[in-house]
Parts: sequence; C-alpha cells; structure tokens
Amino acid sequence: MNWQEIRGNWVLIPHNPIGVIHFLGGAFVATLPHLTYRWLLENLADQGYVIIATPFVNTLDHIAIAQSVLRKFEYTLEKLQDSGKLRKIYLPTYGIGHSMGCKLHLLIGSLFPIQRAGNILISFNNFAANEAIPLVEQFNSQFNSQLDIEFTPTPAQTNQIVQDSYQIRRNLLIRFNKDTLDQSANLTIILQQLFSDMVTTQTLSGTHTTPLGQDVKWQPGTSFSPFDALGQWLKQEVYRDLNQLKQVILFWLNPLS
Repeated sequence: MNWQEIRGNWVLIPHNPIGVIHFLGGAFVATLPHLTYRWLLENLADQGYVIIATPFVNTLDHIAIAQSVLRKFEYTLEKLQDSGKLRKIYLPTYGIGHSMGCKLHLLIGSLFPIQRAGNILISFNNFAANEAIPLVEQFNSQFNSQLDIEFTPTPAQTNQIVQDSYQIRRNLLIRFNKDTLDQSANLTIILQQLFSDMVTTQTLSGTHTTPLGQDVKWQPGTSFSPFDALGQWLKQEVYRDLNQLKQVILFWLNPLS
C-alpha cells in the first residue's frame, strides 16, 4: 500500500477491505495526517481498513471546517468507487478523531445527514479560543480589544448541539492517563444519556500526543551488543502505549476478529 492524494485527502487502500475509516487529526497537526499519524493509520490499514485522512487548517468557524472535511471525504469515496479502486459494495464507515478531530466528527454526526457504523473519539477537547490559541488572548489584552473572538460553535454550544442532534449511536471514547488536555468526561455523560448501552470508554497509558508516535527502525549491529539491547528496550517502552491504542481500536472495530 502507498499513500495516494485523492481530491484533497490522503488515502490508503488495502486488499480486500473490510471497512472505511474517515480520520481527522488534531488542530495543529492535521495538515499532514499521513505523516503525523502515519504509524497508527498504516497499522489500521494493514488490518483491512481503507483510510481516508482529510487535512484541514484550524479557523474560528468549526462548523465550516466540519462541512468542508465531510464534503472532501464524500467526494473521495465517490471517486474511489467510480474509478474501480474500491468496489461498490457496502463497507461500514467509521469516524476516528484525535483532539479537535473529535469535535469535528461530533459536529458532522449532529448537523449533517450521514451514515456511520460508529465513531472513535481520542483525547477529545473542547477548548474556548483563548485557551486553545494563546495568541488570541494576548492580542485582546495588548490592544484592550473588546472583540469577542471565539470558536463557532463555542464549547457550551457544541455540547448542546451534540445533546440535541448527535445521531451516531456506537461510540468509543479513549483518554490517556497523563493527558492534561483531555475533556472526555463531560462528553461521556452526554453520550451515555443519549445511547447508554452503545458508549464505551477506555483509559490507556499515555499522553495527548501518544497517537502521533512514529516507529523507529532500530538496526542492531552484526553482533548483538548491550547498546543494541538498550535500544530495543527503549523502543518497546516508547511504543507500548501506541501499540495498546492500536489494539483497543482494532478490537472495538471488530470484536470477533
């Protein structure tokens, strides 16, 4: 499999696919998801999932971003089917988001008519603009600005939109035990009130940046030295959290695998 850029998305197509994943990354790493999330996405593709990772640039209008990434995803899926790269058979479609990508999937699932077999929401956060973009707060303070610069929708509005309109019944929420940016707790309450038996939560070892981990190809010398042993041990420690994340996602996607 090689990454292909198709209609503004980065795509991986495995042989005999069993599902489609629409991936949206975090606010400041989402412009190149095929690089920043490469290890995780390629491992999911290895298990039979078509990956359609949509880049985006963060602006204050998150509803407009959600609409844009959804349109790009649908155009790309249509292109894959029309070109014969993906057979026109039913494949379950899942949304996977990390950080701000979770908010976009929540807005997509609330404001637009879509079909999803489920969403995986990793390290959800729902910050106000001055919390997410310190420059906004500095600008307002320096120039005594009276402008109310805020994301659309605001955090409170986002929660209300999800509570009123979210339509994706099956959800997996993943948080990491050393993640100081995670705001999954309130979202969990909202989703469990909507779909009590269809919401799964997992707390894993790691930090907010765990999904961004990349593999290091450690090449031992001709004779396996203590330095090589140390390198292998460090690699195992670093990627233990990332591997656990992969296994949890794959099991939720296909519990019978």
